[in-house]
Amino acid sequence: MPSFDIVKVSDPGQSFRVASVMGTFDLQASKIEERFTGQIEPPAGWQVGLIVGASGTGKTTIAKHLFPDSYVTAFEYKAGCILDDMPANCSVQDITTMFSAVGFSSPPSWLKPYSVLSNGEKMRVDLARSLLLSDKLIVFDEFTSVVDRVVAQVGSHAVQKAIRRTDKQFIAVTCHYDVEDYLQPDWVFDTNTMTFRVPEVTDRKKSGLSSISTKSCDPTENANYGRHLLSITT
Repeated sequence: MPSFDIVKVSDPGQSFRVASVMGTFDLQASKIEERFTGQIEPPAGWQVGLIVGASGTGKTTIAKHLFPDSYVTAFEYKAGCILDDMPANCSVQDITTMFSAVGFSSPPSWLKPYSVLSNGEKMRVDLARSLLLSDKLIVFDEFTSVVDRVVAQVGSHAVQKAIRRTDKQFIAVTCHYDVEDYLQPDWVFDTNTMTFRVPEVTDRKKSGLSSISTKSCDPTENANYGRHLLSITT
């Protein structure tokens, strides 16, 4: 994954509403251009990565650009129970083992349709389904975005343990910085500052979670510093 330089252009058009806003706020734009530049250099043998940053800072744009064939944002669920929505090439044992691995260990809930599950259960089912895919790399957007932080903690820790039992690679894309402590990623790219870093695990607690110290995100101290530029062109 080398350096990237992504240009995203939006054309609002010339509608009455566009003209009204441009006039009200004294804008002269005909196009809006965003530019995302940075560098991601994962360490050898990595399995878990994290792209994190506030909304609008380019997380999804960067993830889709770098990993177009591995990007997961939503699955379609049609079956009467979630077991039948899992990949066809997976055995019942494969499915239930993965459900348990991601912290979804309720057999009665396995027989329910996706639509009636809680947000926390849905997150775990989505994660299990992504991990059951044959793909070696999974890039999961909106990771833990709709669950409370207790569920996020338990789910993140379960996912990273499940990943490390396989030869797969998993990249979480999220706006929640607390995920880093729970997911224990091998690398982190922060879209707020467009900086890449490799966390250093300094202490592994009995709970299995880690206390993590990281290298500086100061752009003057980090060679992997990038930028997000927003410009309006006429």
